[in-house]
Amino acid sequence: MQRIGEEIHDATLGFATRTYPGSILDMCAAPGGFLATAVKRNPDAEAVAFSLPYSDGGYNVLLAGDKKDCVKFLDITMLAADMGVTDIPEKHPDAGKFLPRQMSVAQVFDLVICDGHVLRTHARAPYRETREPARLKTTQLALGLEHIRPGGTMIVLFHKLEYWDTVCYVRRFARFSSVQLYKPTKGHAQRSSFYMVATDVKRQDPEAILAIEIWKAVWRAATFGTDEDFAEALRKGEPSAEEVLEEFGSELVKHGRKVWETQANALARAPFIKNRDTVNFS
Repeated sequence: MQRIGEEIHDATLGFATRTYPGSILDMCAAPGGFLATAVKRNPDAEAVAFSLPYSDGGYNVLLAGDKKDCVKFLDITMLAADMGVTDIPEKHPDAGKFLPRQMSVAQVFDLVICDGHVLRTHARAPYRETREPARLKTTQLALGLEHIRPGGTMIVLFHKLEYWDTVCYVRRFARFSSVQLYKPTKGHAQRSSFYMVATDVKRQDPEAILAIEIWKAVWRAATFGTDEDFAEALRKGEPSAEEVLEEFGSELVKHGRKVWETQANALARAPFIKNRDTVNFS
């Protein structure tokens, strides 16, 4: 992961904080490669990181020395107080597992890393199985954006740029930040995954405030609501395909051209492909 982090930084300068000594928030740190990259680039920065405990199916944290001291081992999808919920229903399947506030309201960071993904090794209540990707993504994005310093940078892992939900996420970020998309050649070239580096994030922009509200509402519905509540929260206020194409279609193609080209050429060179002609999307 550290090699991937270095590749992303070389292409985007995304891991450099904009202030000195800077501050870093890593929402899903283990195994720790991105956090190590960020600390290497900003050696005097304060860092706060969360990671799913190994006992719950999380990865080991491979940071050297005292760098591990900044990591809090917990399930971020259970950060109810940080997500604005303090009244937990007594009969909820996870009633005793929700966590008190971990970050103060005024705490802000120059660099926020949101690259967590759902782990098959993580044992969880049945109601969470189909909703866990949304719970994890919205927790990272809502808290990351809520606690970013105005003008800061967010690095976010996404999959399948052409997927509707991904398009909507990237479009929303483009409304209050400067967006770059990058697919590393190390470890990601053949896969659908890529990273969004959002710089100059305007945290106080009405669009950013609205995004936080929407993502928290999705988390609440996914955590406490019915299937109908969850489906409604996912689609509430969502634009039509026509609106997205008219407003963001050309920009999406511009952003995605290199991502798709990198994956297409990696697949063309893969040993399981017979015709290995590369492609050029320019």
